[in-house]
Amino acid sequence: MVQFLWGKFESKEELRKFFVLAAIFFCIIGTYWALRPLKDSIFLSMVGKNWLPWAKAFSVCLLIPLVVLYTKLIDSYERHKVFYIMMLSYGAITLIFAFLLANPEYGIPNTSESPFRILGWAWYAFVESFGSLLVALFWVFTTDVTLPESAKRGFPVIALFGQLGNIAGPLVLRASRFGFVNSAPIAAICGGIMFFTGFLMWFFMRTTPKDQMQSYVARDGQERQQEKKKKKKGVGFLDGLKLIFTKKYLLGIFIIVASYEAILVIFDFHFKVMVSTEFSTEATRGAYLASYGVWTGIVSSLCVLFGINSIQRKLGMTASLILSPILVAIATVTIKFFPELSVVFWIMVIAKAVNYALNAPTVKQLYIPTTKEARYKSQGWIEMFGSRAAKFGGSMINMTRGVFQAKYGPVVGISFFLSLTTIASLGIVVGWLFVAMFVAKTYNDARAKDQYVC
Repeated sequence: MVQFLWGKFESKEELRKFFVLAAIFFCIIGTYWALRPLKDSIFLSMVGKNWLPWAKAFSVCLLIPLVVLYTKLIDSYERHKVFYIMMLSYGAITLIFAFLLANPEYGIPNTSESPFRILGWAWYAFVESFGSLLVALFWVFTTDVTLPESAKRGFPVIALFGQLGNIAGPLVLRASRFGFVNSAPIAAICGGIMFFTGFLMWFFMRTTPKDQMQSYVARDGQERQQEKKKKKKGVGFLDGLKLIFTKKYLLGIFIIVASYEAILVIFDFHFKVMVSTEFSTEATRGAYLASYGVWTGIVSSLCVLFGINSIQRKLGMTASLILSPILVAIATVTIKFFPELSVVFWIMVIAKAVNYALNAPTVKQLYIPTTKEARYKSQGWIEMFGSRAAKFGGSMINMTRGVFQAKYGPVVGISFFLSLTTIASLGIVVGWLFVAMFVAKTYNDARAKDQYVC
């Protein structure tokens, strides 16, 4: 069964390596998707739906110092030790949030909506940063200990476990499942799982053979020499940003990631506004959004099980990269003509599922034929700050919804807003397609010559 789905693994050690990594990813994604519905349901109940675009913008601002800290940690410690530090820190802070959210005056029990409820803003940004930092750090570490051919077999396994976590997290960890009045105790449970995830990484490092920890290393040893020089000189915070804008390949990856994020945040805003209007309490909103998370995981898992990942193995990198923008274009047109909650629900499910099952694992492989400097520095900028900056851009577009409503009324204003987002999204898709073809060609050329892209 394993061989049929992902190809033949070279050894039991290789298979075991990817299953332990998959277990770690299961916990990360399961925790994130348990927190993700709570992020929105708690914010909607404490602050209000009209402030969602501003919350996205705020999360970008918060991420800037976090990226600085992430860069410092990467410079100072081994990658697995950075994972320990960040996972344990997030676990402890989540427990503190759980305590505050349970407070009858400042937390969820107080049902008054106000933009001055700082705890709601802080909670939203905190959960957003967890999804950005920990997922990106996991893949940075994983690509650094995996060779290209091994990645083709192992990354889909990790992706599948991620989708299973996507199902289990929101399905099990919801207030109604345990009979809780609100979601504060669920946040505390998630904090405990974060501590356990740190233990799993420690177990991986202690039990994985060294021959299974190989990276894509240049044969002439130039990268090691460059890395020694780099450690002596130190690496600046802006080095990753400089790499992106001086290397076309890295800029292409940035555009691919940013295009998807910018368009999806527009879809997401439509969806969350509809949910806020349809449901009146934090618990019911959280339950509905948790169902969305469950169905996303189910569809993602089915995509992997029925071989969507084989598109990359059988048809190549180009086919994998252009499928997502085509599907997003179809979704954009559908939302324009059918702006209903049930329709947007399934569009969000399918868009997320295809990204998690195909697009995201494929994009991760694009970093393999790059130097460690490019991989660690640029990937952090692209997936943590760059993707959030794209969401900021999408949020700026979402802010026009209120302007259109105020000027033209709720019916005509929303219609204008949908037309604007449709035109903007389709324009982004066109650029995305051309960039995807360029990046795929560059990747294939580098793999054929067995050399670095940059």
